[in-house]
Amino acid sequence: MPSETTRDSDDQQIADEVLVGREGAVATVTLHRPEALNAITPSMLVTLGDVLQEAADDPDVRVVVLTGSGRAFCAGVDLKALGDRVLVDGSVGEPLDAPARRVTTLLSTMPKPTVARVNGHCFTGALELVLACDLTVVVDEAKLGDTHAKFGLRPTWGMSQRLPRLVGMVRARELSYTARTFSGAEAAAMGMVTRSVPRDYLDQAVDELVGALAANSAGSLAAYKDLYREALERPLGEGLAYEAATTYPIPDMGERLAGFGT
Repeated sequence: MPSETTRDSDDQQIADEVLVGREGAVATVTLHRPEALNAITPSMLVTLGDVLQEAADDPDVRVVVLTGSGRAFCAGVDLKALGDRVLVDGSVGEPLDAPARRVTTLLSTMPKPTVARVNGHCFTGALELVLACDLTVVVDEAKLGDTHAKFGLRPTWGMSQRLPRLVGMVRARELSYTARTFSGAEAAAMGMVTRSVPRDYLDQAVDELVGALAANSAGSLAAYKDLYREALERPLGEGLAYEAATTYPIPDMGERLAGFGT
């Protein structure tokens, strides 16, 4: 992890506004500005990108979990971080956009599963981070929403592309045009997240999910992640051809097959 990182008594690595913990093959990355509901700043995004890159490159990490400190996942962009800049095109600007796009690209393309653990409020920019993850577990009563239109902003981190692919264009338009708040349970019902659970069960649900992921072949999961990403981008015929033509290194195949039926 970054050189300025230190360790606390819980063996978590602390780097500015981001915490990193390791338990076995699972790296948990925590947005850590609880006094501000983990609102996003440029420095947070830069650190988050560095941490995610190191997790992506670490052969001992097989699953990455993204969550928030305290009672929120993340309240979205800290509008105070925009300073006194005059915004005329609806963008929050390159100081936020560039590192945010790096983060969403890493979450969606690193060759290992990324899981969002949504423990509370999750709005706008934070929701864009969640949509970039492979799987999401959210508490039933969490409050989520795309509030770009409420503040005269437009999505620049992937919302307009990822949200319709998950919930359909009609539902995506309704959520974005109204900027309404919805619950974690509703997010699960519309297919936006993998699962919604009672708050008291969140840790167990995430542990069960990441345990199941980590138990499987890292090479197979990397292949699936690439293939499913391509499935979103290609027509069916091209996708089938890509699947047939692409090879992946899966070094544990022989060992796993040798144990079949035993």
